[in-house]
Amino acid sequence: MAGCSEFRPWAYLLPELLGLIFCKLSLQEILTVVPAVCKTWNDIVLGPYCWVDIDILEWSIMCKPEQLDRMVQMLLTRSSGACSRLTVSGLHTESIFNFIADNSESLKKLELPRSEITDAIVEQLVPRFSNLTSLDLSECHKITARALEAFGTNCKSLVELRRRMHPVDMGEIVFQDDQLYAIANTMPKLRRLQINYLPLTANSVLEILSRCKDLEYLDLRGCWDVKLNKKWIKEKYPNLKVVGPDILDFLDNSWEDCSDDSDSSGYSWMDEEDGVSDDEQVLDDFQIHFFGPDLDVFASLTIGFP
Repeated sequence: MAGCSEFRPWAYLLPELLGLIFCKLSLQEILTVVPAVCKTWNDIVLGPYCWVDIDILEWSIMCKPEQLDRMVQMLLTRSSGACSRLTVSGLHTESIFNFIADNSESLKKLELPRSEITDAIVEQLVPRFSNLTSLDLSECHKITARALEAFGTNCKSLVELRRRMHPVDMGEIVFQDDQLYAIANTMPKLRRLQINYLPLTANSVLEILSRCKDLEYLDLRGCWDVKLNKKWIKEKYPNLKVVGPDILDFLDNSWEDCSDDSDSSGYSWMDEEDGVSDDEQVLDDFQIHFFGPDLDVFASLTIGFP
């Protein structure tokens, strides 16, 4: 192999290729093991090639706040403005949000779950995030419809939004329809929308459907008060996949001219992924889901009633 003209040692690989390879390693390995191999590899880790896609979600959940700020600053500095995706959890200082905005020339995807970002910070900084196509503001409790409207007004290319909350944070029911109205009015190009465990009504969801014509995927898990007409949804939006907690064949007077299945009002429909069939009656059994940290169901318990 050594004598083959096609053989090229690692040292001759392009820095861009080595950066792609190194990104398959853990954050700790990239920062501690790779630089110790040789000067060339150390230079690559110090440069932008490993930091086009910065995903430190798992690490950020476990680290201290001051460590998190320093890490984000270091990695964005190394990216030299080339970072197209930043995924980090638990940011809490206004200074770090400012730093991200100052280094967001190429940023397309911004994922900030469980962060302390506020409406005021968003309104101040969002003009510098105009290139965003994907946004994750899950469990960001200090933002309201104001921040969502600001993102939608300034980020005209948004096609994906995640606004997932945690079941334990719902507390007393205070409807948040204004958040969906803000999304519907300012983010018409959305193709994927995840809204979980927010108290909503069907009217705000209908506004999303009427305004966001390109929507392909709508996740409403945990929005228990949203009742939608299955037959009408499938006929009106054949390319839309809806994942939700409770989609009825017949609803209230607003659906009178959309469905004639008035005799099926005691039945519930959910997406096939949720494991509930069309002919399962709502009151026939009681199902408990156990959720992981990312709201994925990792166990279910069904209790049947005679």
